Amino acid sequence: MLSFLSVRALPALGLAALSLVPPAAGAATLAGNAALTSDYVWRGTTQTQGDFATQAGLKASAANGLYVSAWGSNVEFAPETHASSELDLVAGWSGALAQDWALDANLTHYRYPSSAVDLDWTELGATLTWKSNVWAQLGWSSDALATHHTGTYAQLGARMPLGEAFRLEGAVGHYWLDDAYGQRYSHMQLGGVWAFKAPFELRLTWHDTDRAARDLFPDLAGSRVEAAFQAFF
Repeated sequence: MLSFLSVRALPALGLAALSLVPPAAGAATLAGNAALTSDYVWRGTTQTQGDFATQAGLKASAANGLYVSAWGSNVEFAPETHASSELDLVAGWSGALAQDWALDANLTHYRYPSSAVDLDWTELGATLTWKSNVWAQLGWSSDALATHHTGTYAQLGARMPLGEAFRLEGAVGHYWLDDAYGQRYSHMQLGGVWAFKAPFELRLTWHDTDRAARDLFPDLAGSRVEAAFQAFF
C-alpha cells in the first residue's frame, strides 16, 4: 500500500493498469479510492501499530469483467524489517453469475518495497456476493504472510443500508495458519458508514479477535476501533 506512493504517482499506476487490460476486452474504465484512517486493520490485526494510515488505489476494468488494480498504504512492522509501505497489485475478473449473484476471482500480490527482508507474498482469492449486500470470501496462499507455508482465509460479511446515506457493515473471518504457526484464529468487525456527500464517506469500525490471535500477534491483535475518512471516484 503506498509508504506513501505519492498521490501524483496514481495516474501513472492507472495508465499501467490500463495497458494490462487486453485490447480485445474493449474500452476500460478507471476508478479510484483514497482514505485517511486512524488505524490500518487487516484481518483483525493492526498493520500500523495503531497509528494513522494514508491509503489510495486505482482500478482499471474492461467490459468483459477483467480488471487490474493497485492499492497502497503506509505500514509499521517490527523495526528490524524497516517496512514502511505496502503495495497490493491485483489481477482478476468480476461479473454477474445470475440475477442476484456475482463473483470476483483474483490474484493479489502483496509487496513491501521499503522492507530490508523479503515480506512479499501472493494470494489467490474469490468473493461470492448475493444482492450486493452479503458476501463470502475465500483466500489461499502457498506462502501465507511470506512464511513459505500454506494459509487459508475465509470471511462472511453483510451490509445493511439504512436509507440513502447510512449503512451498517459486519463480518467474521477465520485464518488457518497451522502450517506456518501451528495456530489458527478468528476475528470480527462491526461498523457504520455515513455517506454524507458523494463521493465522501465517514466510517467507524470496531474490530476484535480471539485469544489465538492475541497469542500469535500479541501487540497487533485484540479489540480496537478504527475511524476513517474515505472517498470513491
